[in-house]
Amino acid sequence: MSVSRVRIMTYQVGSCRGSDGRSDPGRVAEVIAEGCPDIVAVQNIDADSACDHLQQLEKRLGMTAYSKGRRGCNAFLSYFPLAGLREYDLGDGGSCLRGDADVRGKRLHLFNLLLKSGLRRGRQVQNLLSRDLLGDDALVCPALIVGDFGDIVWTLANLELNIHLRQARRPLWSATYPARFPLIGRDRAYLKGKIEVLESHIGRSRLARCAAPHLPLILTVEIHEPACTLRVKEIKSRGMEVAAG
Repeated sequence: MSVSRVRIMTYQVGSCRGSDGRSDPGRVAEVIAEGCPDIVAVQNIDADSACDHLQQLEKRLGMTAYSKGRRGCNAFLSYFPLAGLREYDLGDGGSCLRGDADVRGKRLHLFNLLLKSGLRRGRQVQNLLSRDLLGDDALVCPALIVGDFGDIVWTLANLELNIHLRQARRPLWSATYPARFPLIGRDRAYLKGKIEVLESHIGRSRLARCAAPHLPLILTVEIHEPACTLRVKEIKSRGMEVAAG
């Protein structure tokens, strides 16, 4: 069995507006650089032609940006190539951006979420778990689901997530929101398939506490890929046969 490790950050930047009310993508870039991630899943970033904070992060960090190019969108910044970028509307302001990362020859399905708190959050979780997304039988590679899950208190939607997915290990004190004085662990990760979280921590520097509404969560994950074997249902003769594929 072969494995690959990758360092991933999830960061709800709130249009790069910090606790002092000032919008400064430069501060957000510094916080990301402190975490040294290979891939960043960013939520609520402005990425349209009039105000492209994502492009500024891309230039400062030397990473490649992937998004659908609008205000308040989800996006990826990555040193690894991403393909299959698709955006899903989860309803009532909830959104999901999917991308497939090529990590040293192994595919990792990435789901970058922004869920909205309130009575409709349960419906957003149902849409996430539907056959169009995480319930799709075509998801045969390891999957990592990260982002702002929008919960303030525990609800039945959290139970649904825990039934269908594996929650990734979290730091002992896992609160990420609000950044200035974090009390709620809204930013987290779930797993599906052969993937393991080896280490997780939250960026709690002085800069992180003022750069954005949330603190970043950084994960070191290990992707497991078993050796592929070709199964032949039945060998009809004792001689050698060519197996298709």
